[in-house]
Amino acid sequence: MCDVTDASDTPEPPPARRNASSSLRRALGILMHLAEDRGHPHGVTLTDLADGLGMSKSTVLRLVAPLREVRLVDQDPESGRYRLGPQNALLGQAYLERRDPRQITSPVLHRLAEDSGETVHLVTFDPPEIVYIDKVESTQAVRMHSRIGSRQPAYCTATGKIFLAHSADDVVDKVIAAGLPARTPATLTSPERLREELTLIRRRGYAVDDVENELDIRCVAAPVYDHRGDVTTAVSVSGPAARVTRERVPELGALLVAATGAITENLGGVGPGAEELD
Repeated sequence: MCDVTDASDTPEPPPARRNASSSLRRALGILMHLAEDRGHPHGVTLTDLADGLGMSKSTVLRLVAPLREVRLVDQDPESGRYRLGPQNALLGQAYLERRDPRQITSPVLHRLAEDSGETVHLVTFDPPEIVYIDKVESTQAVRMHSRIGSRQPAYCTATGKIFLAHSADDVVDKVIAAGLPARTPATLTSPERLREELTLIRRRGYAVDDVENELDIRCVAAPVYDHRGDVTTAVSVSGPAARVTRERVPELGALLVAATGAITENLGGVGPGAEELD
């Protein structure tokens, strides 16, 4: 006969352990509050912290003291405002150095390929071209043909337009100066029209190669951001125009924005998010 233990008989953790756990969670809440509060670049007051976290000032002072000791939180000696301390940079750098981007992106790329039913690429930027650095093939009999390491022009590809939309003006100028030859009848060969497209991409959050680079191939792409908020890579979904129809573009755009948002978050990146259309 087996013994049955009533849940009420399970010993509770000692009060000291419970209190320590609660204090740790609240101390971490202070760090997260300081990290997420971008409206106060010069730090926040004790009152701001207490009100924002729903704690008393005395509790905040008690919890912030050990954080100051290890320089996770600093206090300005003149204003008394609190801000993140320099040790956070050490932790962040250690985190970034120990993460394998391929390990992070691979599961997301495979899930995106399953959800879309099309070929998925991870791409980097080497102006004036983009470079395929990873790929998940579609299981469809008819699909886009490409290989890792191959290059394509930036101005007429969805991923290339993602990079251009988030690049400095001089980078865009150099790409345009290198020439915008028509690769298909749909290629944007006018600098003015390309710049208008880049503005739309920044507002919408994803880019479209509307059969502009290869005949019968339509592609949708979205950006991946690093910890500085820069676009370091982009992810695309590509396939025959008969399957990747214009009607499917918003659906694929939403899938891509969600996928690249997950990659950005897992890499410790910071994305601005798409602006609302007027």
